[in-house]
Amino acid sequence: MKIYNNLKIASKHKNSVVAIGNFDGVHLGHQKVINQAKLKSKKNKLPLGIITFEPMPIMFFNKKIKNHRINSLLQKKTQLKKLKLDFLIIVKFNKRFSKLSPKEFIKNIIYKKANCKFLFVSNNFKFGFQRQGNIKTLKKYSSLYNYDTVITNPLKKTAKVISSTIIRKKISQGKIHEVNKLLNREWSIQGKVIKGQKRGRKIGFPTCNINIKDYAIPKLGVYAVTIKTSQFLKKGIANVGFRPTFNGQNLLLEVNIFGINKNLYNKDIKVNFIKFIRPEKKFKNLEELKKQIKIDIIKAKKNV
Repeated sequence: MKIYNNLKIASKHKNSVVAIGNFDGVHLGHQKVINQAKLKSKKNKLPLGIITFEPMPIMFFNKKIKNHRINSLLQKKTQLKKLKLDFLIIVKFNKRFSKLSPKEFIKNIIYKKANCKFLFVSNNFKFGFQRQGNIKTLKKYSSLYNYDTVITNPLKKTAKVISSTIIRKKISQGKIHEVNKLLNREWSIQGKVIKGQKRGRKIGFPTCNINIKDYAIPKLGVYAVTIKTSQFLKKGIANVGFRPTFNGQNLLLEVNIFGINKNLYNKDIKVNFIKFIRPEKKFKNLEELKKQIKIDIIKAKKNV
């Protein structure tokens, strides 16, 4: 999969089938759009690509929205690569780009730069200045700019539409089992291990600390997880929260990896969330906390 971080697209990737959207999470609904586009590309023997935006427009316009992403850009690239695309175009979403009218977006991006023949979008797709463009706009200009618009109906599961919004809500509720079903994989947070205050090590449960950054915040509490690095895949237990027993002030993801007791500082690790075990709680003392951690570990081992 060729990744374009600008709009200088090679001629071999023009005259193609393109799906366009944020694709945050690359969930089952997104996979439906991409798989339909893939069928069209195979039938017409055309390259298959994606146009997505970075940063996500909602985070660009509203700086107060910090924790919103289901996956990082790196994870999005990895997930899209697995779907066997020919190319991925990452459009830099900035002030200048945000002011393009819907017609300018179609003319300058879809026609002049991507020059796609088939454009796949979801039925609620909005684009252009102040989100003034929609599927009617795309169809209006399709003959002028030589492309066909293909509208995909949303994927439903148990009568509900699968969307990134619903998945973020379920993450915040700790409904990780449901989240993983909608993603068709385990939801994960990936990042470098940072130095903490080594409290876990002192009480016999060493942890790897990770900054949650702009990921959607899961329900505060304890989770059964698996941990993947370039060297191993291990089971473990994670806590998302402020560590109230220690009067913590910063939100942190702390991970205790079963069978590993070594320094992983600055190592990149991926924490796959499997099951929510219990909410975050403030304990009276360290002994009470240690007892609860032992109970949590037993439960985690039964679920990973």
